[in-house]
Amino acid sequence: MIIYKSREEIELLRAAAQVVSRTLGKVAEAIEVGVTTLELDAIAESYIRSQGAEPGFLGLYDFPNTLCISVNEQVVHGYPTNEPLKDGDIVSVDCGAILDGYYGDHAYTFAVGNVSEEKLKLLKVTKECLDIGIAQTRVGNRLGDIGYHIQKHAEDNGYGVVRELVGHGIGQTMHEEPQVPNYGRRGRGKKIKEGLTIAIEPMVNLGTEQIKYLEDNWTIATADGRASAHFEHDVAVVDGEPDVLSTFKYVEEALAKKKKK
Repeated sequence: MIIYKSREEIELLRAAAQVVSRTLGKVAEAIEVGVTTLELDAIAESYIRSQGAEPGFLGLYDFPNTLCISVNEQVVHGYPTNEPLKDGDIVSVDCGAILDGYYGDHAYTFAVGNVSEEKLKLLKVTKECLDIGIAQTRVGNRLGDIGYHIQKHAEDNGYGVVRELVGHGIGQTMHEEPQVPNYGRRGRGKKIKEGLTIAIEPMVNLGTEQIKYLEDNWTIATADGRASAHFEHDVAVVDGEPDVLSTFKYVEEALAKKKKK
């Protein structure tokens, strides 16, 4: 059952999403060659708690950390380790927070050091897929319209779109109905209605769309070992139009400041 949200509930979701957005900004300040993903995880947990919120992933389905951090061929659900980041890595950082009983869930894929043009294009196109999906999140469309347009843009660029992992509704639990695939057919699926709140999260692979589970039983990687990218926003339907509750502003500000140094 889809739980449609009131304006008041949407503002509570926005507040939670913004905690996550600011947390990703703190990660952006710290991420660089030589930093371990466990160090990034500690920064994120400390900041979330400083905001009067709780880490949304820590303990969820027994996950052991605050951040899901997935490097290069890892698609999602990688957990932080003591392995330092290397020059040329791309790193998906997925973060959740609970504030006043509502969840935020938000992800960004970072380029570390000197990243190949091939990987940089993958990041650019995946982020464009997210924007394209958000634009379809309006009354009068169906969920299949979101997936169709994400899939088309990714595949037009020669990339694979993961099928087994999808976006989702969000509210007082992390994963609500409906599922929001990154593939589909126009005009199919549930109607998009006022008050819908969803996490849209394209997961796009440089090569095949096929994935595999690693031995840790958490990390999901591409079947061919080629890179994957992942971007995610929380979106509500307000006055029939998409209202993005999370933001990349803090990430972009942090990255721009580092570039000037």
